[in-house]
Amino acid sequence: MAIGSAKWLGLGYFTYFFCYGIYLPFWSVWLKGTGLDAEKIGLLLGCGMVARFIGSLLIASQVKNPSQLITALRLLALMTCLFAIGYWLGQQWMWLLFVMIGFNLFFSPLVPLSDALAATWTQQIGLTYGPVRLWGSLAFVISSALTGMLVTAFSSQAILVLLSLGAISMLGGMMLTPATKPQGSERQTSTDGGWQAWRDLLRENAVWRFMLCVTLLQGAHAAYYSFSAIWWQESGYSASIIGYLWSLGVVAEIIIFALSSRLFRRWSARDLLLLSGVCAIIRWTMLGSSTALPLLIVAQILHCGSFTVCHLAAMRFIAARKGAEVIRLQSLYSAQAMGGGIAVMTMICGVLFAHLQGHLFWVMALVALPALFLRPRAA
Repeated sequence: MAIGSAKWLGLGYFTYFFCYGIYLPFWSVWLKGTGLDAEKIGLLLGCGMVARFIGSLLIASQVKNPSQLITALRLLALMTCLFAIGYWLGQQWMWLLFVMIGFNLFFSPLVPLSDALAATWTQQIGLTYGPVRLWGSLAFVISSALTGMLVTAFSSQAILVLLSLGAISMLGGMMLTPATKPQGSERQTSTDGGWQAWRDLLRENAVWRFMLCVTLLQGAHAAYYSFSAIWWQESGYSASIIGYLWSLGVVAEIIIFALSSRLFRRWSARDLLLLSGVCAIIRWTMLGSSTALPLLIVAQILHCGSFTVCHLAAMRFIAARKGAEVIRLQSLYSAQAMGGGIAVMTMICGVLFAHLQGHLFWVMALVALPALFLRPRAA
């Protein structure tokens, strides 16, 4: 069955972020339901983030010919399904560690490769990225709210059920045939420069400052991603309310994505990083100060600043590069800022949460603070 290329990609984004809207807010809740303490949860989540780092950097970068993208996406979706099923086979510590590493290793490259496919089709058939990518954010809203309601009505086991169904749906959608096959050649990869090109890129002042800045800003989300659901649950909020709060943050994200060309047309990446840093510091300070619902609502709306504006800044900085540097920086950003940095901070948060509880968010504000002064000048 062949469907339009935009619909195929939109379905891919929808099913991926449907799974991610379950995993990101609620996986710590599921792990807690298995009887693990906060330190072990943090270690498991951190190892999963390390696997995300490795998958985004090493697996995604191996796909160099755009014509191979759909095959790669299908294989990754299949492996993700198999590891999702693995969660049903046992809850022993070492088994969970193995399954979480495998799941994240193959789940993480799906987004950078989907973005690469979107870029290929943008050049090939004039695909408009924004309206297609919004289906992913919409799916995140739906799944996080739905998961919260089902956990409240039943138990934390609903998280695993939904994740498994989402992974199977993702594989099923990718097995459909898009109307247009991506085209590419190996010629562009024959002169990729190897590790020397990576070293030369990272030696540039603007590049290493950019990478450090976005890694701090995205890494500061670790406490939110891993322990906000647990902390809010312990503060008396139901899983459904927590799901709504997460959905609110993504709704704010969708609005900013949709209006970004109007709001930030004249903004440089440096200016966007400043705005993101200010929003992040305000957001984490608020979350560390109180669990009052009005403050939580405002803090969640600020997700559009702490995350979305940072991501827009990264895309603007990367798009300003030329040739193969775009692919290298995209892989590095996905791996380090969205994977490695969050992985390290997640492990640290697992240790600190037992002692600091909600005050852990103050630490996240301190993590984001240096980004204000590290912004690259040439952006």
